[in-house]
Amino acid sequence: MAKKQTKNSEVEYEVLENPEVIASRLERGEAFVRENSKVVGGILIGVVLLIASILFVQINKQNQNKKAQAEMFQAVYYFEQDQTELALNGDGSNAGLLKIADQYSGTDAANLANFYIGSIYLSEGKFNEALTHLKKFSASDYFVQAKAYALIGDAYLELENTKEAISYYKKAAAEGENKYFTPRYLNKLAVAYEEAGDMANAIKTYEIIEEKYFESYEFTNARKHKARLEGLASK
Repeated sequence: MAKKQTKNSEVEYEVLENPEVIASRLERGEAFVRENSKVVGGILIGVVLLIASILFVQINKQNQNKKAQAEMFQAVYYFEQDQTELALNGDGSNAGLLKIADQYSGTDAANLANFYIGSIYLSEGKFNEALTHLKKFSASDYFVQAKAYALIGDAYLELENTKEAISYYKKAAAEGENKYFTPRYLNKLAVAYEEAGDMANAIKTYEIIEEKYFESYEFTNARKHKARLEGLASK
């Protein structure tokens, strides 16, 4: 073992200290580059173009997002004033949410625009259109994401698709569980279970509100409906 270590040390020393060995290796490397210059050049150009395109996309997206956010200001104002037509389609001078979502697709502003659009369509009874836009929305803030899931559940419930409504209400209730909004989503879930004829799970869901969220506004309602369903189940 000692002899191997000595031999390896001698080889390493020769490579590091012998100018002729270093020159020989450099010449081989240069020869490879000369012989394969087109291949090497193509690889380098490809790498440079890839990096440049990534940087361009990132910078362009940032610029587009800033522009879209500036244009959204008036549309959001109209939304908050319940002037939904102007919020959606603009006022002739300022872009509406629909144009922002389409023109600046992929930006944070367009993402948020889809949430507003979905909310408006839901309030207008345009449930399929609401689903289209709400499903395009995603948020890192669990309060907002849970709200989006609940709105999707509302749309499906209105369309009498209780299976999907239940699925999204479950998501809403599980997203960042908290004492403020979770009992509200659980109440919606219990209603969806009852609409689907699943009395057992409706009762269980009301029980969760009763046991875990006794300080919530939904507590009294949960007790009342749980007792009602238990009475129906006993008949």
